[in-house]
Amino acid sequence: MRSTPKVTIQLRQVSVHTNHGVSEAEREVGQRMVFDIDLVPLECPATGTDELDGTIDYGAVTELLVATATEVSYLTLERLSMVIAERLLDGFPAESVRLRAHKVEPPVPFTMESGGIELFLSAR
Repeated sequence: MRSTPKVTIQLRQVSVHTNHGVSEAEREVGQRMVFDIDLVPLECPATGTDELDGTIDYGAVTELLVATATEVSYLTLERLSMVIAERLLDGFPAESVRLRAHKVEPPVPFTMESGGIELFLSAR
């Protein structure tokens, strides 16, 4: 008998125009941020049933992410990421979430691809 597989739902490079940051310009003009999410369902019967109600709907996860990232302006990526992670765990039957948030063009006087954070939150 095979064991039940551990599934991780992965959403990559979700691009959202947001208004977060320390500077007034970041909050007024806004900027593009990119998010990656790893969401581990409590269980995933869809691996055997092939039915949508046996997994977590990627579209619903993305809608929650975008709504949360655009409704309130935060100074730090850390706070924004925590709010998103908490809402994901509250809204979906998941045991954990790993979230990466990147400012594609961070407001620093250096050349870099992006600046960001990674946050891991467990439902326990």
